[in-house]
Amino acid sequence: MPTDSRHRWNHNTHYYPAVLDTAPAGARTALDVGTGDGLLATDLRERVPDVTAIDSDPAVLDRARETGAEVRWVLGDVMTYPLPEEHYDLVAAVASVHHLPDLASGLRRLADLTAVGGKLVVIGLARSASISDYAMNVAGTVQHRVLARSRGFWQHTAPMEMNFPHTYAQARRIAAATLPGMIWRRLPLFRYSVTWHNQRR
Repeated sequence: MPTDSRHRWNHNTHYYPAVLDTAPAGARTALDVGTGDGLLATDLRERVPDVTAIDSDPAVLDRARETGAEVRWVLGDVMTYPLPEEHYDLVAAVASVHHLPDLASGLRRLADLTAVGGKLVVIGLARSASISDYAMNVAGTVQHRVLARSRGFWQHTAPMEMNFPHTYAQARRIAAATLPGMIWRRLPLFRYSVTWHNQRR
């Protein structure tokens, strides 16, 4: 059975192409945070020669290894595992930052792992609390029905946490304060994105 995201559609894999397109030209290193079933790491490995994927769940990481991709699979907590700082040309976190104990410290940690000139991209989840949020939810529901019917819906095996600690507005304020110059987008399919370019000198 195919193991990459092109053959398995859900709300997370839908945004993998956008994550892949964020990789800087000539990227040599990438980090997939909360890799889950390892599909994004597998896709990244087709573009980036050195990919590390980290997850704190041993069972799901074992399943990720079954992809057979030449990826460095790491069992650990991204907040404490001794990953090299300012090393990764692309740091990607899809549906994982709401699992961290604190969003601001989590984003700072991911930024510290991003190489100078590299990109950090987060696809996150949050709580709806405004009229615009609920309007986006309606659009997302319609999009889900259309795409699930045409592509099928694949349920990943990673543990899910549906208790979101922040609203979209709160997540945006925290990201703006933590990652100056970040680009925020509210996405359909109940997601948001944060993209940050490490221009520290």
